[in-house]
Amino acid sequence: MVSTCTIVIPTYNEEKNIVNIAKAIREAYPEFRILFMDDNSTDRGKELIDELNDPLTKVFVRKPEDRGLGASVLQGFEIAETDYAICMDCDFQHPIATLQGIYDELEKGADLCVGRRNSRMSMGFKRAFGSEAFELFCKINMKFHGVQTTKDMMSGLFGLRCDKFRPEIQSNWDNFEIQGWKVLMDLLKYAPEKLKVSYVRYEFGLRAEGESHLNPKVPIMTVHQLWGFGKFIAKFLAKMYHIDYYAMYPKEKK
Repeated sequence: MVSTCTIVIPTYNEEKNIVNIAKAIREAYPEFRILFMDDNSTDRGKELIDELNDPLTKVFVRKPEDRGLGASVLQGFEIAETDYAICMDCDFQHPIATLQGIYDELEKGADLCVGRRNSRMSMGFKRAFGSEAFELFCKINMKFHGVQTTKDMMSGLFGLRCDKFRPEIQSNWDNFEIQGWKVLMDLLKYAPEKLKVSYVRYEFGLRAEGESHLNPKVPIMTVHQLWGFGKFIAKFLAKMYHIDYYAMYPKEKK
């Protein structure tokens, strides 16, 4: 273990952003490792990163049968060879300058440091309002089950101590929503004890290049994380969006 940090970045067809963000992180943080967790992309992303010939920047191509954003992030945390790991997106919506603040909080002793958005309005009013309401719903359910929550539980920018979370990832792998997008929420469900949580504020930006991978399955997968009642709501949303719920969760089919 090295007393530094791995930046875990889940990717799928991010050819337009992947080299730019790798170079930007390397310039700002020469000692940080960068680990792109590639979900079987069909573009030239891995080839472009390999051409950089940076020994601290790697692309890990995941097994096709284990595809999923959640799985990519969780496996990245598991295989990181540093004391800390920070998850961020590849599209520059998470500012690179914020990584320093998250790292500093972990160095001070935080188990988990969450990037807390000042505003979600860059997503547009409808999505921002929906995100806030959806998070409130999830928090109420998690508190009902006695699970610790955070001030921005839907954030995709957060850092953690690998030794604190690695055992939980390994022992609960089959319980995680591996295709889901809200990895922080899933991790909190299986946290072994009350965590020391800190926050770093940031401005949530616009995607630099490419298209968002957001789709109607995301809210279904998110509420599916919320025990029995959540699965009931997930089935309702699947019907509303005309999505085959049991194709998403074949193990639940009787």
